Amino acid sequence: MKSEIRNVLFDLDGTLIDTAPDLADALNAVRLEQGMTPLELTKIRSVVSLGGMAMIKLAFDISSKDAEFITLRQNFLDHYYQNIHKKTRLFDGMEVVLDTLENNNVNWGIVTNKPEWLTTPLLDKMQLSHRAMCVISGDTLPYSKPNPEPLLHACKLMDCPPSHAVYIGDAKRDIEAGNNAGMPTIIACYGYIEEDAVLNEWGATSMINSPLEIISLLNIINE
Repeated sequence: MKSEIRNVLFDLDGTLIDTAPDLADALNAVRLEQGMTPLELTKIRSVVSLGGMAMIKLAFDISSKDAEFITLRQNFLDHYYQNIHKKTRLFDGMEVVLDTLENNNVNWGIVTNKPEWLTTPLLDKMQLSHRAMCVISGDTLPYSKPNPEPLLHACKLMDCPPSHAVYIGDAKRDIEAGNNAGMPTIIACYGYIEEDAVLNEWGATSMINSPLEIISLLNIINE
């Protein structure tokens, strides 16, 4: 990775933090209300980065055009909001990564499609809000990923050209957004990757299997 990369942008769910357990619990709570049995975490995990609509479609085998879709989705979001930080944690090694970035004056921020009303309380509970140089949520702008505008906006806030930043994500739309913004991109293979995903076709600059690989990939050494 180029040595002038001094700004790191993370996707949130499936890249920076492991939210799948709390999201799965919320989804299964709605299934139980509907008289259905819970789904296994592994089945839900692979679609988490696709968003709430994808999770509802998975859990109830319905489309967004079905009459009950909106109600089920809202119930799911309500359950999630009320229990947003029961099991959610930074991915293993990510705390070391963030400490290393900060100790070496490398700025880091978050660009997520998660709406602000869920993003802010979660980051507050995890004590990450004051550490991130910028947080761009899915409704911060009129556009969300794969549109590159959220990433370009983050670069403006961090006062850096896109070529001096890197975006790390675990969904194809993350890589598309980063590439279209003109920045290097990294696939977080430890994240919520769909079972049929062909990662070599995403066009990323690099791939990592654990957060700790970010340090060596950026040639950052914590003295």
